[in-house]
Amino acid sequence: MQTATRIRTAVARVSLLRDALQDHPALAQALREIKRFQSNRFAGTYRDLLDAGPYAPATRFFLTELYSDKDYAERDRQFARIAGAIEKFFPAQVAGTAVALAELHALTEELDQAMALAWLSQVDERLGDAARYLRAWREVDRRADRESQLTTVLGIGDEMVRLTRLPGLRTMLKMMRGPANAAGLASLQHFLETGFDTFASMTRGPAGAQAFLSTIRQREAALIAMLFDDEPVACETRLAATLGQAP
Repeated sequence: MQTATRIRTAVARVSLLRDALQDHPALAQALREIKRFQSNRFAGTYRDLLDAGPYAPATRFFLTELYSDKDYAERDRQFARIAGAIEKFFPAQVAGTAVALAELHALTEELDQAMALAWLSQVDERLGDAARYLRAWREVDRRADRESQLTTVLGIGDEMVRLTRLPGLRTMLKMMRGPANAAGLASLQHFLETGFDTFASMTRGPAGAQAFLSTIRQREAALIAMLFDDEPVACETRLAATLGQAP
């Protein structure tokens, strides 16, 4: 039951982080601001892909399911509830993707909450959001975790591509729709179906999904390097420009 244990452990980590916010409304608000900033940053970085072209659906999937500021609490509960069933009834690739998603979410929540704490410590009202975000980022540091976060995101993308090649999986997902909704697993079902259909569509295109994932890899790696290594003023200016803001 390694799959089930890892999923439940990851969900428990997230639950503990959420519980820590209950008595700290300022921290909870800072966390919402961090998530909103990061979601807007992703949308700005990939505006060219979001607006049109063959990768618009995949970019929206990444924005909605991996980089969004929405609350994933319900999906977490669904993952924990059927963790054992994922391992028992689904192919190993599906189980592996579920584990990666749960552990990615746990790492992301840890980093975001650390960012929220650092965000609160930047009390200079003259700072724009980009400057405040950069200072929080460098205060948190954890470069290895940032790089691992990106590696996991890309790994999930690679797994989604492989899942589209499993014979009969799309039919299985379609047959699960009614039972999943009846069991209160609609959020998880939506993620699986949307991810499958998005990547299946890309694999039929001339460039394929790997070109999309390569773009994600290049842009996000460049962003990580910039936030850690670039001169602060230049970094703040570029980050603000991505969001269409003044630095």
